[in-house]
Amino acid sequence: MREDADHHPFLRAPHRTLLRLSLPVLLSLIAEPLTGVADTAFVARLGAGPAAALGVATVILSSAFWVFNFLGIGTQTAVARAHGAAGATVREAADAVATALVAALAGGTLLALLAWPFLEELAAFMGAEGAVCDDAVVYLRIRLVAAPAILMTIVAFGALRGRQDMRTPFEIAVSVNVVNVVLDALLIFGAGPLPALGVAGAAWATTASQLAGAAWAVAATSRALGPFARVRPRMLLDLLVVGRDLVLRTALLLGFLLLATRAATHAGAEAGAAHQAVRQVWTLTALLLDAYAATAQTLVGYFLGAGRAAVARRVATVACGWGAATGMLLTLAMLAGTESVAWLLVPVGASAAFRPAWVVAALAQPLNALSFVTDGVHWGTGDFRYLRNAMLASTLAGALLLGRADVGAPTALLHVWLATTAWIALRAAFGVLRVWPGIGRAPLGGGRSGSPGEAV
Repeated sequence: MREDADHHPFLRAPHRTLLRLSLPVLLSLIAEPLTGVADTAFVARLGAGPAAALGVATVILSSAFWVFNFLGIGTQTAVARAHGAAGATVREAADAVATALVAALAGGTLLALLAWPFLEELAAFMGAEGAVCDDAVVYLRIRLVAAPAILMTIVAFGALRGRQDMRTPFEIAVSVNVVNVVLDALLIFGAGPLPALGVAGAAWATTASQLAGAAWAVAATSRALGPFARVRPRMLLDLLVVGRDLVLRTALLLGFLLLATRAATHAGAEAGAAHQAVRQVWTLTALLLDAYAATAQTLVGYFLGAGRAAVARRVATVACGWGAATGMLLTLAMLAGTESVAWLLVPVGASAAFRPAWVVAALAQPLNALSFVTDGVHWGTGDFRYLRNAMLASTLAGALLLGRADVGAPTALLHVWLATTAWIALRAAFGVLRVWPGIGRAPLGGGRSGSPGEAV
């Protein structure tokens, strides 16, 4: 409600409010990869073959599900805007969530039905053969049962975070992952009357926990917003437009990372191994920065919905300040931990290629922070088309720089990470300039009024 916006905690304690909302998001984001590590540890006890099958299957699933992340992002923005506005728009939030849940149910079902006949071919494409291929297919078939539930959970988490309830998604994520680990131990190896199911047991453990988590998340969302009354075709169309822009943007992001990995691999086994170590840590730091982005998205959307654009700009300032400061701390931590990371993740022969690239990646962390946090700010304004076009321009420039790298040179990996840093810097520049001073018809640009989605 509008009155709530006038007394929101951010107005009194902006820094504390941002951190209070960001911490549960960070812990939620960390829970998923930690569970993946636990799953791998359990299955690895079955042998190299089952472990390889798990790796193949999880790559296929993660690649399929990321396409639908727009469901959560679009829902979070819509609910945040409605939560900040007065009166009747609260009903619109419930309708937006109902529409997104139906889209998630349909999308998950369609994904499972379309993928089911081609699972063997997908596993073979990833290099699986014989027993590894068979185990991967078994795992995929069972996990696809929960495909609609996974997408509905993405929507529900977006809705709850749009309501500034960051704690419930955290509690659900942790509980689901704890249940998954317990079921892993029972179903993979068997216990009492339960038979040992091996890789299938790992799949059933994850599927069962995700189905339970989806039911919890949807029920919590219904309690927060009220009954889901109707599905609006216009809202569905708007969501699909958001999906188009975000899917293209994410494809460009992943495409650049793929090109960088390809260039590093072509530079030799040592460069490829060193690149993998740097990339793994870079991915981990992104989780911390994504927490600020999610909080910025919610608060920016909320205050814009309340008609408080100046406060929304203040959210952007505070979030970018904390992001940049955290990036600097990450730089110092990475530089201080160079030798430890080299010892833990880098083969001896790859150390010479690793260190220069690692230093560049470490120094780029403040820019990386600004690129992620401003993404969240522009998600909150609904500026999805701009983000898509900014990613297109950045990726084209970064790809040209990667193409100029001499993969036969001893410094090839350094050149790869210099190109990656340039790509990051361009993304950060586009994100910052859209707010300060506000290039184009920017929603937050210095008091200008612009429609979300205005192109670069």
